[in-house]
Amino acid sequence: MEPSGPRELTVDEAIALAIELQKQHHLAEAEQLYAGVLEVAPRHPDAVHYSGLLAHQQGRTDEAVSLIGQSLELSPNQADWHSNLGIVLQSDGRLTDAIAAYERAIAIDPGHANAHSNLGVLLRVAGRPDDAEAAYRTAIRLCPDHVDAYTNLGILLNGLKRAKEASDCFCKAITLRPHHPDARRLLALAHCMIGEVDQAVKIFEEWLEEEPDDPIAIHMLAASTGRDTPPRASNAFVEKTFDGFAESFEAKLQSLSYRAPDLVAATLADRRLAADGQLEILDIGCGTGLCGPLLRPYASSLIGVDLSAGMLAHAREKNVYTDLYQCELTEFLRARHEAFDVIVSADTLVYFGDLREFCEAAAGALRRTGLLVFTLEHAVGEDNIDYRLELHGRYTHSLAYVRRALTRAGLIAEAECAELRNEAGAPVAGLVVRATKPA
Repeated sequence: MEPSGPRELTVDEAIALAIELQKQHHLAEAEQLYAGVLEVAPRHPDAVHYSGLLAHQQGRTDEAVSLIGQSLELSPNQADWHSNLGIVLQSDGRLTDAIAAYERAIAIDPGHANAHSNLGVLLRVAGRPDDAEAAYRTAIRLCPDHVDAYTNLGILLNGLKRAKEASDCFCKAITLRPHHPDARRLLALAHCMIGEVDQAVKIFEEWLEEEPDDPIAIHMLAASTGRDTPPRASNAFVEKTFDGFAESFEAKLQSLSYRAPDLVAATLADRRLAADGQLEILDIGCGTGLCGPLLRPYASSLIGVDLSAGMLAHAREKNVYTDLYQCELTEFLRARHEAFDVIVSADTLVYFGDLREFCEAAAGALRRTGLLVFTLEHAVGEDNIDYRLELHGRYTHSLAYVRRALTRAGLIAEAECAELRNEAGAPVAGLVVRATKPA
């Protein structure tokens, strides 16, 4: 008897294998398996649902929402699937729909801790702090080891100026996940808010004993002590920080009444630039692309630059940029002589102390009569300093210093004060800076 060939996978085996491949980020292989299953069983709920999750992983959000919706029509009582729909909708900025999806998941399974925790994030964004706190505490009651719920509750309480309670949450998060960098950083910031800077210093020093090269710990120790202050945040600090919260970045900023992109775009309108798609525009530190849709009507070419691959992935989904580059912005500017009509930056240069090299590079990259627009955090009433690294890890600048740096670079500068966002319940004082290259 001849040996039989390899046995074909059953539908359920193929789906199980595809899910495992998906977890291991072998997305092309998983996609091929799902496609094979859907050819023979086009209404298989699991295959439809996990194909939707795969589409989300690959940045095809509309397709993901459609497929997950179809799977829920086929099998409507899957709490996990409603929660997954919420995650996809949340990533697309559809917060009201995401809230409804999480609430549906909880209605089906009141013990779904992740749905409660994720719902808390959106309730906070929606300006419902009491409901958000209740959701986080429910998640913790259901799952006492829920690190994200403790961390998010700490963030909420810190914003409500309940810093001692917040620090307790961050301590718990660190206990559960000893090397959780965000919890350590937030715990240190909570100590700073209640005047215990020495405790913050101790946290960063202990962190560096365990991880001597960690860029976040190095930078934040300098911010807490005032020692060895760098002229700008390191590339490694920026990249690690923003990769770490790329997924929640836009939702977080919505909760802070973030205005920087609108302030930057308003400057173009104030200058009476025609929104006729004729300008070469560069968005430096583009992040998730919040400025992109506001700039696109002015641009024949719109280029975005950022250090964070995670942030650029979200910017790419907006489909408004001509090109996106992962690189350091000063090096990028230096390599492009008189290439742009407009250069903008919203809340990126708060990670630069010394602005001189940036201003010179931007001047070189601007065409004659070109416009540079950016925002900074303002060291109000302190024109005797150039810049200062604050306890939160960002730099504030004096207006006098900003004008000097731009004038030295050959640009004609002007600036006005503005509120960039809210933080810990108070507006953040900022500067909207405009500089023109002479003809």
